[in-house]
Amino acid sequence: RTAHTMSSIISVQVGQCGNQLGAKFWETISQEHGIGFDGIYAGDNQMQLDRAGVYFSEVDNNRWVPRAVCVDLEPGTAASTQAGPVGKMFRPDNFVWGQNGAGNNWAKGHFTEGAELVDQVLEVIRREAEACEQLQGFQLTHSLGGGTGSGMGTLLLTKLREEYPDRMLSTFSVLPSPKISATVVEPYNATLSIHQLIENADSVVCLDNDALYSICKDTLKIAQPGYSELNYLVSQVMSGVTAGFRFPGQLNSDLRKMNVNLIPFPRLHFFTVGYAPLTAPKSQGFNALNVGQLTQQMFDPRNMMAKVDPRTGKYLTCSLNFRGPVSASEVDSQVLAIQQREASSFVEWIPNNIKTSICDIPSKTSKLSGTFIANSTAIQGVFSRIGDMFTDMFRRKAFLHGYISEGMDDMEFTEAESNMNDLVAEYKQYEEAGLDDDGEMYEEEEYEEGLEGY
Repeated sequence: RTAHTMSSIISVQVGQCGNQLGAKFWETISQEHGIGFDGIYAGDNQMQLDRAGVYFSEVDNNRWVPRAVCVDLEPGTAASTQAGPVGKMFRPDNFVWGQNGAGNNWAKGHFTEGAELVDQVLEVIRREAEACEQLQGFQLTHSLGGGTGSGMGTLLLTKLREEYPDRMLSTFSVLPSPKISATVVEPYNATLSIHQLIENADSVVCLDNDALYSICKDTLKIAQPGYSELNYLVSQVMSGVTAGFRFPGQLNSDLRKMNVNLIPFPRLHFFTVGYAPLTAPKSQGFNALNVGQLTQQMFDPRNMMAKVDPRTGKYLTCSLNFRGPVSASEVDSQVLAIQQREASSFVEWIPNNIKTSICDIPSKTSKLSGTFIANSTAIQGVFSRIGDMFTDMFRRKAFLHGYISEGMDDMEFTEAESNMNDLVAEYKQYEEAGLDDDGEMYEEEEYEEGLEGY
């Protein structure tokens, strides 16, 4: 078995949202690998175990244990994860929690409460990393609107970047949504986090609850979707994005390969994702799916899991990950057709900017499925929206005292705001760039300015 020489990924789950998403992700991929919730393999296909070592470590008694570290600043989340279906799979020492909570305050997660707990978390991560024969990188799941996932999540990223400078850091980040707001200070927490994600993450998959609600209501016809339905949707995407790392396929993938193909400039590493097939449970048996329909649905704006309309921007790059019995030639012809039909939706100065990968093992829910990862300039809409809300409050210094009392100052807010505005400007500029423009654009001066700031 080759499971032992795998290049492994450690999953770090921070805050309530991060831990709930993480638990659903582990539930989904355990089933795909034929691993029961007791950690014992009960599958029927050797391919399920060939690369299970990427996310699981095998312990002496043939038990598979998730390489997961679960962190929160209050004890409730850990208790509910441990009581949930996958709770018994995790190593009990890999749960690290505080007592006081972050109270939706980024500064508490990043500077005070979080900073007290961070060494304990790094100790657990170090132990996990040492148990890997080869470490590919880290995958962080968190939300940006609260205090723990945003503040402490980005603090952990900074520390991991210091300690493992040459490993990949990828995140699944739930951004605040325009309609559904959990707290008033979301724009502050999100902007401060995005500032950190620009500097310290290698890639960020952007998700938001509003888009997920729309998919549940309009496409899946669920009248009143709860968090469990939203988390299920995200877990399907996370499973699709990582399928190429976890199973042998015709075109294999890992975090580094994925990023090399998707990120033309280091700062522009924010991805939109989609998943197909998404059909209402009632009409599931009535659709004969083929690669053409899958591809069409993957590009459908209604399937995007962030409130972004890709038609308002251009695709810099994108990746189509197919699962199931798919022939490579069929995929190639579909990709060619899309590039011809939608030529105006792609920037013209990156030729062949659609990457494909095929994984033979289907997902548990569908014989054929596809995950769409796009680096689209339309993502600037999300940042502009958060930026506008940030500016409205920051101009009046509203709610600032909660952050100042934890030791922050106005400068940090201003810096985060201008970094995010720069990012929006960069996306705009590359969207408008044609083939004939000079290559020396914004990026270089931008970068040098950034260095002076350090």
